[in-house]
Amino acid sequence: MQRRGAGGEGRGGRVTQASTPARRRLRVRGQVQGVGFRPFVYRIATELGLGGWVRNDGEGVITEVEGPPAGLDAFASRLSAEAPRLARITAIESQDIACLGDGPFAIVASDQGGHGAHVTPDSATCPDCLAEMFDPADRRWRYAFTNCTNCGPRYTITGALPYDRPNTTMATFAMCGRCAAEYHAPLDRRFHAQPNACADCGPRLAAHDADGAPVACEDPVAWALAALRRGLILAIKGLGGFHLVCLADDAGAVQRLRLRKQREEKPFALMVANPASAWRHGEVDALAAAALESPQRPIVLLPRHDLGADAPAGVAPGLSRLGVMLPYAPLHFLLFHEAAGRPAGTAWLQEPQQLALVCTSANPGGEPLVTGNDEALARLAGIADAFLMHDRDILVRCDDSVVQARGRVRFMRRARGYTPQAIRLARAGPPVLALGGYLKNTFCVTRGDEAFVSQHIGDLDNRATCLALEESVRHLLGVLDVSPARVVSDLHPDFHSTRFAAQLAQELGIPQLAVQHHHAHVAAVMAEHRIDEPVLGLALDGVGLGDDGAAWGGELLRVDAGGFRRLGHLAPLPLPGGDRAAREPWRMAAAALHQLGRADEIERRWPGPAAAAVRMLLDRGLQCPPTSSAGRLFDAAAGLLGIRPVAAFEGQAAMLLEGLAARQGHVDPLRDGHLVVNGNLSMAALLAHLADCADGQLGAALFHYTLAEGLAQWAAAEAGRQRIDRIVLSGGCCMNRILSEQVSMRLEAAGLKVFEAAELPPNDGGISAGQAWVALLADGRD
Repeated sequence: MQRRGAGGEGRGGRVTQASTPARRRLRVRGQVQGVGFRPFVYRIATELGLGGWVRNDGEGVITEVEGPPAGLDAFASRLSAEAPRLARITAIESQDIACLGDGPFAIVASDQGGHGAHVTPDSATCPDCLAEMFDPADRRWRYAFTNCTNCGPRYTITGALPYDRPNTTMATFAMCGRCAAEYHAPLDRRFHAQPNACADCGPRLAAHDADGAPVACEDPVAWALAALRRGLILAIKGLGGFHLVCLADDAGAVQRLRLRKQREEKPFALMVANPASAWRHGEVDALAAAALESPQRPIVLLPRHDLGADAPAGVAPGLSRLGVMLPYAPLHFLLFHEAAGRPAGTAWLQEPQQLALVCTSANPGGEPLVTGNDEALARLAGIADAFLMHDRDILVRCDDSVVQARGRVRFMRRARGYTPQAIRLARAGPPVLALGGYLKNTFCVTRGDEAFVSQHIGDLDNRATCLALEESVRHLLGVLDVSPARVVSDLHPDFHSTRFAAQLAQELGIPQLAVQHHHAHVAAVMAEHRIDEPVLGLALDGVGLGDDGAAWGGELLRVDAGGFRRLGHLAPLPLPGGDRAAREPWRMAAAALHQLGRADEIERRWPGPAAAAVRMLLDRGLQCPPTSSAGRLFDAAAGLLGIRPVAAFEGQAAMLLEGLAARQGHVDPLRDGHLVVNGNLSMAALLAHLADCADGQLGAALFHYTLAEGLAQWAAAEAGRQRIDRIVLSGGCCMNRILSEQVSMRLEAAGLKVFEAAELPPNDGGISAGQAWVALLADGRD
């Protein structure tokens, strides 16, 4: 149940009509702890003249109210209609009970029992707190840890439920008298705000030089801004971890950051003060502005004004979209306030500001995000020139979320601000732990009819990230008080997530279920849309192990409660050199030429011994496993068009291809650019055309629009044969804006209902939810 607009019977005044008193117990479930729900309940009960009490417990919030029946009805109506902005009510259960003749309404101590409460995600600093921070007469003037029940850290400081201060990393900070008075005043917006603090009693900032030595300075924020303006790279501690930060318009600093972080070309994100400042860097429509300013504060991918520009220099080279976010922690706001000259009030927050910061996760070598102070000094030595830290511990590392704003907010990465927000499922079942895949790992815990998908963990290609997965799993299971009845993994036996699933299955004495990768992709979309009926799924990604042991990635599946059936796939291309071909698009282009009978062009296009070796592998069929991957099809196109022979990071060739296509704009698909043979989709004619195309920009657009046409016609024809009108689009290739929009538009024009990822990313960051849903369906059949 989502919070609705204000209203409700009896709003704003007590019910005075004489009637026989009644008493009612109401159980409120959902995201209702750490959001000011108890003081909200206290306020409306007091306004209505009701007696009773309210408390937190392990299942959410429970309240008993006593008074005239009309007053109880008004209370129940206002409970959902006027709920606090961070609350997400999923259910209100009501029961009439015997009257007790209470005195005035009270907030009572939390009950530790039960196990149905939600953990609230972190939230950006609210307008009321900002007004205090920028009021020179206020006691929290420029205090870097200002918060209230409407904002601030939640999940990243929570060790257990109920969400009370002793269960958070604020337990070590004893409140001063004034903070304690706020904390205990039911009508104060800091009533039971667990991170409540001020400069007299709360966390403090500290500046450190490159060697970790403390820097004596009157104001660490002013020191940090001065250091940035001198071209230094700073490690700055935020809510869910450290950022590495430099000035965006300092091309030298940006390049040094790339060299030190070994991030040759992968895009960075910008932080700017407000949407007016973001407009300098990209197009900000109403939806993008709303996403930027939302309490979740994700990174929003904005289309560049000039699709061919690379400004700020070196931040997102060659890409048509730029990731931009707004400040979300008080410390971020203070940096912009310092740059603006410390104005009084908040009017400056609505005005364009010049300062733009590169903010990238402090995760050297692709390892987990740095969270601790000592850890930062050790792991970021040689990368950061200085450190701006504080003494409030981060218990749960949580990267920034990344979204697109097109029609609605679409996730690229779901993390801070959103996790571990629950996703409602179409049915309940025994608790499941699903451990996701190898790349962009997340995991999922189910409890009843809710799925809790973790924050982005990362690629499981190093020991530190594997350990971070294990640590995060045990933490979330503990916080949610869940003991899984089944553990689920990918079908691939060599993933760390699969081995960890086997370990847990043995430790806990529970069964392990392996779910095919693309089945999980489709099932994830079905789970969040609460679809129980059969669907056709187009699963388009880089790679996933098929149940035949082959590398899949361009799949047309029929999925229902009984499992999945592979109806067709993209015509396979060989992978010359195996996994190496995924990093070197020219190899996929060579494979396409070989299939087209044009092998003699390979060495002419890419002179050197590597091309001769690849041709030899293709000629002999050695180390050339076939793949139906849509991602490798993108690589083949990029290689044939000369866009990117070797990728600097995963997905780069496809992203550059999309950028060129966006610059070109709409083109008509190639006539006869695709062919369906024995139920499989061949794009050989399109690849042959691209091999002869001298205009990379035009070729990129032709690739997108022709592939979209082929996919849509292929799926629509199969939908007719299967008598299914629901189509699911999933997989990492569906993050490609042009492809997903064009496929959806064509399928909808054919009268089909199209479902895409909404609350989760379409890439591997969402498959843990699909794995869990498959397991719940399996439990329903058992």
